[in-house]
Amino acid sequence: MHLDVTDLRDFYYTTTLGRTAQKAVRDRIVALWPEPKGQTVAGYGFAAPMLRPFLDQARRVVALMPGPQGVMHWPPELDNHSVLVEETRWPLATDSVDLLLVMHGLESTHRPAAVLEECARVLSPRGQALFVLPNRSGLWARREGTPFALGRPYSLSQIEAQLRAHGFVPEDHQAALFFPPRDTPFWLRVAMPLERAGRRLSRYHAGGVLMVQARLERPAPTRPGLRDAVNRPLRVLDGVTQPGGVRPALRRDGAMRRVCAESSPPGAGRRLTDKA
Repeated sequence: MHLDVTDLRDFYYTTTLGRTAQKAVRDRIVALWPEPKGQTVAGYGFAAPMLRPFLDQARRVVALMPGPQGVMHWPPELDNHSVLVEETRWPLATDSVDLLLVMHGLESTHRPAAVLEECARVLSPRGQALFVLPNRSGLWARREGTPFALGRPYSLSQIEAQLRAHGFVPEDHQAALFFPPRDTPFWLRVAMPLERAGRRLSRYHAGGVLMVQARLERPAPTRPGLRDAVNRPLRVLDGVTQPGGVRPALRRDGAMRRVCAESSPPGAGRRLTDKA
């Protein structure tokens, strides 16, 4: 079940906890993708708050928002970069996306396999995909009132296995949101120091979200020609009848002998010899 776009917008843009979470996750994404110049960047789900740093650098930025969630104009002060899409039919050309961010899109869908297939379709051969998901063992997936408590949380082994099943090769994994999902002044004040400490101590344990970066594993092109092994030998002489009703046959020792067909008319062989 998807959250409504207005609930997601209100969390990330109007609450102090949401803006702090936005900064913590966005800083990690920018560190992973430091040079998006000239590339096509797409986000699926509700990834818009994390895509803002790429607006001035990337060749193209688009925020894909699924129909059950709804869409909003983004960014509000600029020309629109967001579009409402079907979960498994995105209006993007095949192999057209260089950097793909999936956030609040995989854990809340009833068709995660189909969503991953669409991710694989639009990702370019050298492209990278980044999946940001609620950590099953983290605090944020257990605390109501945040977008990470909705849907199915993942462990690292679960998301990596699902990615491999759809042709992705996980290359890196990290985590974010090491501070607790509390909006009291004390916890908000120590949130960023806790975030920095968590990054130094662990790459994914105790973080509220998992961040798995992956690329597509393209199958090697096949070369035309005969296979190295033939399952059955070619019996090229089986059933072949020579002129005059004579056909070759093989003895067990491999020597050839000539066998006259029972249906051959008398003198057929003689007439052939005469004509020769």
